Amino acid sequence: MICHDMELKIQRSMEIVHRAIEKGNGHTILSTGITGDDARLARAAVEAGASMLEPNHPAVVLARGHRGITAMHDAENFRHEISIDQMAEVTRGVRAVVGDDIYITVGIPGSFTERQPVILTDEDMEKMSLAGANGIHTHKSSIRDLEDIVKLAHKYGLCIDAYIGLPTDRHIFGLPAQTPEEVERVAKQMESVGTDMIGMMTGMSYEGVEAGQIPTVLKERLCAMVGAVKVPTLGEGGINLTNYRAFKETGVNILVIGTSIDKMVEQAAKDAIGDFLNQY
Repeated sequence: MICHDMELKIQRSMEIVHRAIEKGNGHTILSTGITGDDARLARAAVEAGASMLEPNHPAVVLARGHRGITAMHDAENFRHEISIDQMAEVTRGVRAVVGDDIYITVGIPGSFTERQPVILTDEDMEKMSLAGANGIHTHKSSIRDLEDIVKLAHKYGLCIDAYIGLPTDRHIFGLPAQTPEEVERVAKQMESVGTDMIGMMTGMSYEGVEAGQIPTVLKERLCAMVGAVKVPTLGEGGINLTNYRAFKETGVNILVIGTSIDKMVEQAAKDAIGDFLNQY
């Protein structure tokens, strides 16, 4: 195994992340959803200034019309049916159009706590590394599983971003932690096993909130996570143009935005088709 080369690959990947955060004075965005799995829209996101992208297997369920699924909640239940080869193909396409200076983290079958367990192998990680991924996006729900996937990913020069979720989440999105004290403890555990970036699922995935606010308890949980670790931090779930400033105020470095952009793109397509038909 070529250990030092893989360490250098991880180092270069994290340099991209830190540059993006520094450029944004402590904050940046990670663009996902449509802009992660469609190479044309990934390129548009990068041209607009994004330095981080995330293709993931539930989004590919929607992009490919797998099982006729049209809603992300349903996609989460069948994401494990997308193959590693499909995710490698998506990653190669996105990498080919955005260049080498963009950080690409990829959600793959087995990197989440799946409805049907999927075993990740050395071959899987090698495929993702050679496809151009910088990292693997994970939602493992036990520290033991997370530690295993960190070791496997690092072996092939891949970083790991992992998440803390709520025990009451509709889907399992990470290690469970309810109170700020629990969040602090879990975040430190995640950092201790080598996790390169630590995020929090807000419990508002695919929803968002009104009036530019986020719940006080969520602010407290996010602040606890940010204060507990030295690695870059992420916030994901329901972030939109009306509430993103409230998220930034917590000190989270990276805002992961998917559904909000997806809805804008879908509405733009509807408006364009409507305009053409109305003028036909």
